[in-house]
This record gives sequence, C-alpha cells and structure tokens, in this order.
Amino acid sequence: MPDVTREMVLERLRSVRGPDMEGNIVDLGLVSDVFISDGKAYFSITVPADRAKELEPMRAAAERVVREMPGVKAAMVALTADRKAAAQAAPVQRPAPPSGHAHAPRPHGGPPAKAGIPGVGAIIAVASGKGGVGKSTTSVNLALALKANGFKVGLLDADIYGPSMPRLLKISGRPQQIEGRLIRPMENYGLPVMSMGFLVDEEVAMIWRGPMIQSALLQMLREVAWGELDVLVVDMPPGTGDAQLTMAQQVPLAGAVIVSTPQDLALADARKGITMFRKVEVPVLGIVENMSYFVAPDTGKRYDIFGHGGARKEAERIGVPFLGEVPLTIEIRETSDAGTPLVVSDPGGEAARIYRSIAERVWEQLSAGQANQSRAMPNIVFE
Repeated sequence: MPDVTREMVLERLRSVRGPDMEGNIVDLGLVSDVFISDGKAYFSITVPADRAKELEPMRAAAERVVREMPGVKAAMVALTADRKAAAQAAPVQRPAPPSGHAHAPRPHGGPPAKAGIPGVGAIIAVASGKGGVGKSTTSVNLALALKANGFKVGLLDADIYGPSMPRLLKISGRPQQIEGRLIRPMENYGLPVMSMGFLVDEEVAMIWRGPMIQSALLQMLREVAWGELDVLVVDMPPGTGDAQLTMAQQVPLAGAVIVSTPQDLALADARKGITMFRKVEVPVLGIVENMSYFVAPDTGKRYDIFGHGGARKEAERIGVPFLGEVPLTIEIRETSDAGTPLVVSDPGGEAARIYRSIAERVWEQLSAGQANQSRAMPNIVFE
C-alpha cells in the first residue's frame, strides 16, 4: 500500500463542500498545514470566527473522509479562526441585531469564563522564558512529587516542537482512542501523560503555524480521558509565543511556576514569562532556581557555576514566593536521560526531598488562591 501524501489528502478533501454548500474546502483555500506522520493526518480548516460552532459538521466531514482513506490510521482536524483570511474565503452576511440589543454585556464587565476539563481540579503551568534551564525535568519531578505527597496528578507535555516526556518517563507506543473522540493517556509511575511525542516519531520535525499548535494543545487537553485529578501539570514550551498564549488565554490556569537558573541572562528571560502571565491574569505561584549550585562528588566542595541566589532575589523583588533551589547533579542528568526521575528512583535522596518540598509550597499557593477566590465578592452594577 503506497504511503499517504499531502496531495492525496487534499484531493480527497475536495469532496467536502464549503460553507453554505458552495464549492469545496480545498479550492476555497480553507485547508492549511497538512501534515502526515506515521499514517496520521493533521490539518486545519480556516473559518470565520463567528461561525466556528455552526461549521463543526464541515470539520467532522473532513475528518471522516480522510480517516476513511486507505493507509490512514487517524486524522486530527482543527477549525481555526483567522478572521481576515476566513472572511475573504467565505464571506457571510449577518443581519444587524435589533435596536437596543447590540451585544449582551458580560457579567460585571469581566472576561468570558474559560472552559475547564471535567474531573481536573487545578491546572498549573511550568514555564520558563528560555530553553535549557531544566524546565521539563522540573515539571516531571514536580508532578511525581505532588503524587508522592498524596495527590492525583496528570502531566501534559505542551512543547509541540520539542516534546520531552516520552524520554523523561520512559514511555513508548501510541495512545489508544476510546469512546467518541477521547484518547486514553499513556502512563508510567502511576502518572497519566499526554505528549505530541507519542503521536509522531522522535525524528520528525513539527513545522506548524500558530493555529495548528493552538488546536493540538486544546485537543490534548480536552479530548484526553484524564479521569479524576487534583492537579494537571503542564510542561510549557520555552518563551512567550503561541502555545503560551493559548494556554493562558483559553485554559483556566490556577497558576504558573517559573523555572530559571541563577544567572542574569536566564532571569531576564524569566521576567518576560512572569510579565506575560500577569498580563493575562494568571497567578504566579513562585520561582524555582534550577542548577542552583554544584557539589563535587569526590571532594564535597560546593561550586556556584551559574552564580547563586539570583532567582530568590528576583522573587523578593517582584513579590512572588521563592519555591526552592534544585542543585546541579550528575544523578538528575543520568536519571532524566534514563527515564527514571529521581523522585521515584531515589525517593529517599536529597534531590527527591527538595522536589517534594517544592511541591508542598506549590500546593500551599494553590490552596491559598482557591480560598481567596471562594470568598464572596460584592456585585457592582453600573446603572
């Protein structure tokens, strides 16, 4: 059986009618970002933002015809709302609302509520302003430390371009689809995990634009059978781009943990991440100083390779909690590469104790934030 190609997918999609049953979605220029990997097809359909819900049957039809192609194992299809392009490709006339009813006001002038995930108590993001600071290693050990502290925890790898969780948790294979569109997450060490690394081969380069990243993230969040969780830890990609904005603006994040190394360059980038979360009103639960110091195993002498205390000083300066210092050790590197994180491979060790202490402080911040939100607030009405 020949491999499925992008051209074959586009030709099949010409059988799907466009909005208002005019033309087809390919010739109207609505299909983009077609990506084929391991027999799975990923693509997006651009539609007017105000018609996304109405055009869901069109998305489902596109997914169905591609999924039925010989050689296709699965299809992931997203509706994306590129307002300008979609308006040109599929213009639509809408009647003006009756006089005096232009737009229903949002309650108390606040933003619309973000859709949560059934069964998930709190979602926290682990983020950094730059790569190479050990954010993914911190994420996986934080998740396992929360679990060791008695909570039900899941882990989402939101780094589409560089997913790390399959290696960090020594998980291989593909997730299985269960009822409806739900996917059963992979699991190791009692931790349910979802990652783009389970869906594409490790060597495949993900060349996706922002809308496709946004859709993939939301599907991995909302179309996965997470079960009942106290906390879902999200390992964010580095920086402040599309993935971070998608998570901050469309997901009810309970807070963010910022990971930085001590030197000024890393802290300067960490500040950008903190600023982004504050602008979108996501609480910063605190800062972790990773690779804080190195203790030579042969002499016991301590070296501050990247400096020391910079993250603590930054936390004090901006008024957020300092969550703890994680040392730079050979064991953390070796167990990360081996897929046996220290929290489970050496639970009695010093590094595991540090991660559990950080997890305790994170939970304290979450609990304090939930208590503040539960207090009754006055309703302010402007006549």
